[in-house]
Amino acid sequence: MTNDTSTLTDRAHARTGMLYAALAYIAWGLFPLYFKRLSEVNALEVIAHRTVWSLVFVALVLAGLRRWAWLRPVLRSPRLLATCALSALLLSSNWLVYVWAVQHGHVVEASLGYFINPLVNVMLGFVFLRERLRPVQWLAIGLAAAGVVWLTVTAGRLPWIALVLALSFGFYRLMRKTAQLGALEGLTLETLILSPFAAGALIYWTVQGSSAFASGDAGQAAWLLLAGPLTAIPLLLFAAGARRITLTTLGLVQYLSPTIQFLLGVWLYHEPLAGARLVGFVLIWSALAVYSAESLWRSRR
Repeated sequence: MTNDTSTLTDRAHARTGMLYAALAYIAWGLFPLYFKRLSEVNALEVIAHRTVWSLVFVALVLAGLRRWAWLRPVLRSPRLLATCALSALLLSSNWLVYVWAVQHGHVVEASLGYFINPLVNVMLGFVFLRERLRPVQWLAIGLAAAGVVWLTVTAGRLPWIALVLALSFGFYRLMRKTAQLGALEGLTLETLILSPFAAGALIYWTVQGSSAFASGDAGQAAWLLLAGPLTAIPLLLFAAGARRITLTTLGLVQYLSPTIQFLLGVWLYHEPLAGARLVGFVLIWSALAVYSAESLWRSRR
């Protein structure tokens, strides 16, 4: 009877975790709707607002949870602070390129960056953490590389938005892996490091009369203030979900986000997806299918 109860509890725990993770990735997938709404605001200013209001929101959450004990030892560790400063720079760069891409009609290419990011993570693990790659993983990376080459040849240029997003987020995750901080604490420290620069820039732009706040558009200001909770809440959902489900399941759920972005780019914003370009995407989707199937098979064994 006890084992049956334990099994039911574990299943309920896993279902809850799946729900949390799915909601997080769905929210991230819908981000183009939000950033398109702010197309009239410079991408750099959007990131400055996102940084400041994210810090305000996560600080309120931590105050409510009374979870500040971690901060003192972190501030006394120059090495950890340096790691988090680098991760903060990578995160802000990722945010900036993504917002610019959405605002300028490159949602489909931005989605490509997050499609190939899992394979970039595998390669970074191989290069920097000396993790051994299995033959099927090499096959998946080869297919993804072929897709990127195809897109480069057919378009006459590198898909730089996708590559910058994939690489910046891949290196960001690599830095966070060595920092050993929780999702909420990590975001708090990163925005704490970035906020003096972001707040200074916002004050300067406002005094100069060139900021969104200086324009006096209350609706636009309200949308910018929403950047804090819209950044932090999906992260909290992700953290709660990741604790309850396996890494293999989480790896499959993560494709919700770029899939939603891709569909928004093609069907809502009518971005071009000619036959030649679609071939490149099919190669990359095939790589992800091979990688995911192999990971699922290994986890079941």
